[in-house]
Order: sequence, then structure tokens, then C-alpha cells
Amino acid sequence: MSEQLSDSDASGSDVNDADSAEEFDWVDDPAVEAICATLVETVPEIRTALAQRRAYVDRENPSGERIRAADEFADDRLETALLAVDGVASYASEERAEPVFGEEVDGGDAGRGYHLAVDPLDGSSNLRSNSPMGTIVGVYDRPLPASGEHLVAATYVLYGPNTTMVVAESERTAEYLVTETGAEVLDSEVEIPMDPTVYGMGGRRPDWTERVTEATEAMEADRLKLRYGGAFVADVSQVLTHGGLFAYPELRDAPEGKLRYHFECAPMGLITESAGGAATTGDGDWRDVEPTELHERSPIYLGTESLVDEIETTFENW
Repeated sequence: MSEQLSDSDASGSDVNDADSAEEFDWVDDPAVEAICATLVETVPEIRTALAQRRAYVDRENPSGERIRAADEFADDRLETALLAVDGVASYASEERAEPVFGEEVDGGDAGRGYHLAVDPLDGSSNLRSNSPMGTIVGVYDRPLPASGEHLVAATYVLYGPNTTMVVAESERTAEYLVTETGAEVLDSEVEIPMDPTVYGMGGRRPDWTERVTEATEAMEADRLKLRYGGAFVADVSQVLTHGGLFAYPELRDAPEGKLRYHFECAPMGLITESAGGAATTGDGDWRDVEPTELHERSPIYLGTESLVDEIETTFENW
């Protein structure tokens, strides 16, 4: 992961739309390439709109969480843009109870084309504190719900001091700077550092299970630095940049954890593994989860392989 941008990088003056399409030519599938290019065109508008859409609206999402105007705006813009991409059959969102199908499959074969699972604005509670947020997109080759075996590509956008996008497909992960004029490669092959320096564990410490507490204390004993920012995208970006582990674990009263499998756990698992890291549910491979509901939750532990191995070893002893 690139840790520093030059002045010319940040200005975006050397980036244009034609270049943006070419930046993704390493991606094997033209539809996935088009999805990435569409995100580059769409996310600058979402970022610009955040400041004026901080208030809550009068409804909750299917997981029972309050929705901000920014969540709705991002969801609407992404649905319109991504369903217009050739090869996209459906759009599912954390903010919607059911997937929306493209016109070309209405009343037809919903199994044809790719099925997108989108977290339109991950960490939107950070709007009030002006902290990082993001967008996550998982690309599945089967209608949802589906296991991680059917996840063919994933990407996230981080709205931080700069807007960056990380794309994973075909066992490769790349990072881009995104501006209003296009995308520019920052790191053509992201590799998670093998020597970990940071960790983060979601949830309240009193709510952790005993085995989660034991695993966390082991990382603290190794003097890893705590990093936890309240947005999954930002926390994973820390791990990809510095090496380490981030998890939203099982809890005493919520063994399924907090994060949604299709929208968060599986896409970030693929991104981390494609960058040379590892990911687990704590009880097995994240790909082996067989969800029966669109908004199903799952624990997830991801990062530098050695730390993920330690999590699995600790858990196996309980």
C-alpha cells in the first residue's frame, strides 16, 4: 500500500478518464473492469455530497441500524450506476431488504451475469466526527445468498485525506488514487507486510468471549499498536499498509458478530488474501460459510498470515 502521495499525485492533474479505463486492464473479466471504472466515475460525487447529508432519515436498514441521508444518497447513486454496467444482473445493498435486478433479467434468468453486494457507505457514523468512511463492493457469480466460493472480485473505496480504491481479482490486489478526473495507480501489487505492527478488535471488551480475550492479550503482549477507527474500510487499510490484524469477533451475546457476510466479511477476506494475507471466521475458511439470508452476519479475523494462524490455533484449543 502506498503510504505517501506526491503533490502531483494529489492534484490528479495527470489523470484522465481514458487512463482510468486502462488502469484496470489487468483485470481478467471485462464486466469486473467496467464495474471498477464505473466506481471511479461515481465515488467523487458521493464524497462531495457527504458534508450536506449528515442527518438521520426516518427509517432503519434491514439490520435495524439508523440510516443517514448520506447512506441513502450513496446507495441510490451506486444502484443506478452499477446496474447500468453490462454483465451486472443484480444489486444488493446493506440498506435494502432484497436485491434489485437489472431490466435485462426482470422476469428472465437471474442467474446470468454478476450479482453485487454493496455497503454503500461503510462507517457512516463517522460523519459526525469527520473520520474516514468507505464503500465496499463484492462481485458474485451466483444470486445471493451465496458462499464466498462464488465471490470473484472485490473492491473498496476509502474516503480519507485522499480518495483511494483497492481492487482484488485473480489473486492480485492493486491500489488507486481516485479524483474527479479518473484513477491513477498507487501500487500495482499490494502486499501486506509480513512483520505486523497494528491490531484492532471490534466490540466491547466485556462482551468478548474468553478465547477472543486470550487472543487479543497475546497480541498486546507482542506490543502491537492498537488501531480502531469505526469504519471497516479504514481499519483494513491500516492492516494492509502496516501489517497486523483486524477483527470483528464473536461476542458473548452475539456469536455471529456484527459484520454482514456478503457485504463486508467476504469482500474484505478476498482483498486481504489476494494481498498475501489471510482471513478466517475463527472456526474455518470464510469461503466455506453457506449463508441462508442476504443480511446474515459472521465473525471475521483478517490480516498478516502469522496473526491469523495464531487466532485459529488459540480458538482450536478451546
